[in-house]
Amino acid sequence: MHQSQARGDRLMRIRLSRLLAALSLIAMPLGASAQADGTSAQLLDHEFYFTRGIYGMDGGSGDDWGPRWAVDFPKADEQFLVALRRLTLVDAFESHHALSIDDPALRDFPLLYMVEVDSLSMDADQAKSLREYLLAGGFLVIDDFWGSWAWTTFERQMRVVFPEYRIVDVPLDHPVYHAFYDIDTILQVPNVHQASGGPTHEFDGRVPHVRGIFDEHGRLMVLINWNTDLGDAWEWADVPYYPLRYSTYAYEIGINFVVYAMSY
Repeated sequence: MHQSQARGDRLMRIRLSRLLAALSLIAMPLGASAQADGTSAQLLDHEFYFTRGIYGMDGGSGDDWGPRWAVDFPKADEQFLVALRRLTLVDAFESHHALSIDDPALRDFPLLYMVEVDSLSMDADQAKSLREYLLAGGFLVIDDFWGSWAWTTFERQMRVVFPEYRIVDVPLDHPVYHAFYDIDTILQVPNVHQASGGPTHEFDGRVPHVRGIFDEHGRLMVLINWNTDLGDAWEWADVPYYPLRYSTYAYEIGINFVVYAMSY
């Protein structure tokens, strides 16, 4: 199928999904996985795979909970996919899917999700691979890193990938906030331990920001959610004490990211 025709069909499905959203709370049956553990899909029989970026040597060093790229993994990814499949007509693979950021197969997937990027340390080959993926049309979503120190570390890494582009705030009238749901406020989403009361921020990250990197044509290539933790809201949405307003916001803006990645 010609690319323009395929995009037109995809947009038509997305528009139709808006009309059916009110009815789509009824659970949809989950199809068979492309691979039992969901970590890789050799047969691309779905139009969307929620792809988490693996970084660092052999998956990255971390702490007692595992490598930093895998924080909240796989539960957060899989619970987000339940909502994506029920609330839209996006044909999404229902399990987790993680790839190294220098894997050539990355170009098969329009969205890449990465967390805890204060631990990100790319060699020249990884930076080159990520740059080529994004310039070819990929969309990188960054989540769950807090404070000025983490920002400085991440910004230094992105300068290696895109020395020619600045990181700027993404205005609320940008299509990424309105691709499916209308988002008019940036909400700070706390981790599960801080959600029930008290400060919602970590370190000195008191104010949430959504920033981005645009190419020379104005296409948003990188979306940076700083001083917020959308993944925790996805992961803990099924726990009664986790506040609904945080999980609702996280799911809505997350679905917007997917629809935007598949539409632009």
